[in-house]
Amino acid sequence: MDSEKLKEVLEKHSQWLRDGEGGERADLRYADLSSANLSSADLRSANLHYANLSSADLRSADLSSANLSSADLRSANL
Repeated sequence: MDSEKLKEVLEKHSQWLRDGEGGERADLRYADLSSANLSSADLRSANLHYANLSSADLRSADLSSANLSSADLRSANL
């Protein structure tokens, strides 16, 4: 997933978390997020089922209640 599309998904997810108009839950199922900078990202309740998060920077990311089933977290910076 390119950085602009990811930024858009994260912005809409943030709006959804705040019950804001125009927001929607992040659906990142099967997304290729390898090496993505997601440090400090608010990914609460995001769907990351089968997402490729290998080598992603997830330091300080909030993954509470996120669906990480079958996600690839190899070498992810947690």
